[in-house]
Amino acid sequence: MVGADCNRVPLYACDMTRQMRHLVSICVALSVASFGALSVPSALYAQQAATSPVSIRVTDPSGAAVPRAAIRVVPSPDTAPSKMEADEKGQLALDLKTGGYALFVSAPGFNSVAMHFDVQGAKEVQPIPIRLEIGAAGSPTIIYPTSVKNDLHIAAYPYHEDVFLKPAELKAMPRTTITVHNEHSKADETYTGVRVADLLAKMGAPIGKELRGIALSSYLVAAGSDGYEAVIALAEVDPSFHSGEVIVADAMNGQPLDPKSGPFKLVVTEDKRPARWVRNLVSLELKSAK
Repeated sequence: MVGADCNRVPLYACDMTRQMRHLVSICVALSVASFGALSVPSALYAQQAATSPVSIRVTDPSGAAVPRAAIRVVPSPDTAPSKMEADEKGQLALDLKTGGYALFVSAPGFNSVAMHFDVQGAKEVQPIPIRLEIGAAGSPTIIYPTSVKNDLHIAAYPYHEDVFLKPAELKAMPRTTITVHNEHSKADETYTGVRVADLLAKMGAPIGKELRGIALSSYLVAAGSDGYEAVIALAEVDPSFHSGEVIVADAMNGQPLDPKSGPFKLVVTEDKRPARWVRNLVSLELKSAK
């Protein structure tokens, strides 16, 4: 009927034909308008998604680079590397969206730094210089993560500021003794130390009744001074949740750990192989898979 000749059909039919043509025109107009309306937010989104290059450089008071400094940016970048830390030159390059960010930088032997910075959306690389001061309890000699063997760095952001635990401080905490079979040495070994759960509880981490919901996606990255790392689910370290024990040991068979293993060593009782028993333990970092 849309294409009918009005000279050959009744008048009421022609009126219906004109109405149908009018409706078709309205639908086409609405479709065009809707497409145009949708295209505007898409263009805005593409503009908002643009990023700018940022270069974070970490140095000590003398201006020397601090390699492997731990770096945290909030909100976290969409394209962040799996391990947020400075390279051997003390630098970390990121692509960040326009806006404000909080920056946290820490390294064993230094005071941690927390600051705010803004990304303006420029195409040029925006430098973010960070100067770390030597910690009051640290040595006058610059200490880097690859060589630190006297302090245990515990990071439990956002529950607590980073903590650097000394051997004497660990020894003063409530102690736990466990006996495990070492598949490598084919011998039973007795370790004494402090539960990781107790260390995290003091930092406000979700342990015990608080370990539920999204907290169950949390995990620990344990690192040795040689760069060796192991991952342990937060639920594994909580004795109220898991039957095994995970401790930071400082003694074996009644004697302080030898230089090859100590001063700290992570011991996981439920593991059949001691692959996650990180010796020369220097850091425990709590993270979330979410």
